[in-house]
Amino acid sequence: MGIAENLKKGTSELLILYLLDSEDMYGYQIAHELKVRSGEQFVMPEGSLYPTLYRLIDKGVISDRMEIVGKRLRKYYHLEPYGKEYLATIQAEYDKINQGIQMLLSTTKDKLVDKD
Repeated sequence: MGIAENLKKGTSELLILYLLDSEDMYGYQIAHELKVRSGEQFVMPEGSLYPTLYRLIDKGVISDRMEIVGKRLRKYYHLEPYGKEYLATIQAEYDKINQGIQMLLSTTKDKLVDKD
């Protein structure tokens, strides 16, 4: 697995919960929004999306419900109150880690090397 795939895997729960914080969505809609809103940089195949959704259901942060749309049965995912708390927690952790990475990357090599 490449670097980009590892980074995507580590942020997939955060991004899915972020989308569900604004509205209930069905699986294809979640995948589509991730792709479109990321400028096609975050493409999540069904083989990764649904296991992540099931894991979030098992954690109690989202729930699902079946709804008839036209002649089709569609499963919608909903962010639960605990999920909002969980989202805030992982978003704060992500922000902290990202800030540390940015600080490290902005540090010049001269500052990292001890010149004794």
